Amino acid sequence: MSRPTTAKDLLDEYGRTYAEEAGIRLRDTPSPLYRLLTLCVLLSVRIRADIAVAAARELSAAGMRTPQAMAKASWQSRVDALGRAHYRRYDESTATALGDGADLVIDRYGGDLRRLREEAGGDPERIRGLLREFPRIGPVGADIFSREAQGVWPELRPAFDRRARDAAEGLGLPKTPEGLARLVSGDDLPRLAAALVRVDLAK
Repeated sequence: MSRPTTAKDLLDEYGRTYAEEAGIRLRDTPSPLYRLLTLCVLLSVRIRADIAVAAARELSAAGMRTPQAMAKASWQSRVDALGRAHYRRYDESTATALGDGADLVIDRYGGDLRRLREEAGGDPERIRGLLREFPRIGPVGADIFSREAQGVWPELRPAFDRRARDAAEGLGLPKTPEGLARLVSGDDLPRLAAALVRVDLAK
């Protein structure tokens, strides 16, 4: 592919969110939000993004689309789903993190991450802080969630993490979240953020 030089080029060539790639039709409802959290857990280790996305698809295909289903599934069934996606080396620890995280979603938020949003009171930093309480979700995972979820949780806008901002600077685009947000409509912010990350990873 040619080197993108404008926001339109980026959207045309790389503008697919990771949630979309994982088969998640992101909406402000419990299951898609939980599946996004699962994807963020998978992306939060040093593993190729395409493998993490494939693992998210395998977990979903195995029926683990809600925290209740994830918690009910055996640890071995989680490991097996991750293995089918070649999510090696981290499969056992991630299976544990997914189970513990599902329990936390159920116990604290009644299985609905919209309650996390409510608890944060519309504060983006508070949302990220609450996300970091989940096993395996650190600052990187919280940034990924914010980047992808800003389409359905507008208070997160504009969410461009350091990797996206670095890619933007390298392309001669604005390097601040506010500057990047002026390049596209609000609905396209998740796609632009993902496109910049993909450009950075493609180096």
